[in-house]
Amino acid sequence: MTESPRVRTCLWFDDNALAAARFYSALLPDSRIHNVERFPEGHDMAEPGKVLMVEFTPAGTPYQAINGGRHFKLDEAVSISVVTEDQAETDRLWEALTADGGAESQCGWLKDRFGLSWQIVPKRSIELMYGPRAARVWPALMQMKKVDIAALEVAAEAP
Repeated sequence: MTESPRVRTCLWFDDNALAAARFYSALLPDSRIHNVERFPEGHDMAEPGKVLMVEFTPAGTPYQAINGGRHFKLDEAVSISVVTEDQAETDRLWEALTADGGAESQCGWLKDRFGLSWQIVPKRSIELMYGPRAARVWPALMQMKKVDIAALEVAAEAP
C-alpha cells in the first residue's frame, strides 16, 4: 500500500470505482491512478481480488474511490468543479462527461455516467458573472445547460 494524502475526497460507487477513476484520470491533464487495493481472502463483502479502493489524482487533486455496494448513492450535494481555459476545453469535457448515460443539468452542471455531479465552468464566465455586468450575465447563464462563453459575452455587452 502506498502512502496516502492526509486529506482527500472519497467517492462511493457500487462496483465501478476503478472504471470511474480511469475515466476521470484520462479526462484531465496531471492525472494518474496511484494505487488499487483489492478485497483480501476471507472478507465477506466481496470475492477476493475484486477492487475495493482506488487512489487517484485528477488534475493534481487527490481522490479515493471505493466499491461500497448499493448502500449510498452519489447526488448533486457534492460535485467536482473544473475551471476550463476556453470553449474548446469546456466542450470537450462536457461531451465526454455526458456521453454514455450522463445527463445535462443547467448552468454548467451535469451528471456523468457513474452518477457523479460536475460543474464545467469556463474561466471567462467567472469573470463575467462577478463583474459590473453580472446583472446582465446571470439571466443568460440561467438559461444554459453547457456554458456558452460567446453568448455570455453578448449578454454582458447588451444595453
